[in-house]
Amino acid sequence: MSESRLTQQQRQFIKQRANGCCEYCLSQAKFSPDPFSIEHIIPRSKGGTSDLDNLAIAAQGCNNFKYSHSEAIDPVTGSSVPLYHPRQDNWSEHFTWSSDSTQMLGLTPTGRATIDRLQLNREGVVNLRGVLHSIDLHPPHNDS
Repeated sequence: MSESRLTQQQRQFIKQRANGCCEYCLSQAKFSPDPFSIEHIIPRSKGGTSDLDNLAIAAQGCNNFKYSHSEAIDPVTGSSVPLYHPRQDNWSEHFTWSSDSTQMLGLTPTGRATIDRLQLNREGVVNLRGVLHSIDLHPPHNDS
């Protein structure tokens, strides 16, 4: 199901469920220069459905780098592992923030592989996190 086939109510539900943040990098939509998109967590090409439980809101960069991937290589172990799944995984089990809250750090193979595959520490995102942190608006309060 493409985003255009979703009803306005479904789109609103997905955005509210994510508290207005990308479900991967936790960027806040209200501060993003690019629109967010609704994406399939498990891509349709890999058997994913268009059920609401398989849809997530994602920053355009995260969506672009994720593309049709559901697995990635953990840069530490070299093993192929599943990417972070916003409906099944707990963010704080896989990720934490650097001391200045600008970098996402992977705590598990899934966390590290997701950071690497989706490039969650892209320069623009890191810069935005720094600016928002300096005015006490980052990290968002939904990262548990």
